[in-house]
Amino acid sequence: MRRKSEMLAELKQMLNEALRAQSAGASYTKLAKAQGAVDGYMRALLDSGVATKQELLELVASERARVNGPATREMLLETAAEIAAA
Repeated sequence: MRRKSEMLAELKQMLNEALRAQSAGASYTKLAKAQGAVDGYMRALLDSGVATKQELLELVASERARVNGPATREMLLETAAEIAAA
């Protein structure tokens, strides 16, 4: 069995490829396949107990910031809930 660090590194690489494809304007088919692979891998990590939801959220956020640059602003949880309710 692979170590946790190896699995998270693999996920990071998959995320990087998916985000770069999105930034490059890849076709819907290519994006859907890449995002599906990432989603499935993350689900497997969660279901097997290898990673927690918080760990995966932090990994996705850091990789997204690395590929797309920093977020334009941080939102408070209340603000996000208000936007979602609108």
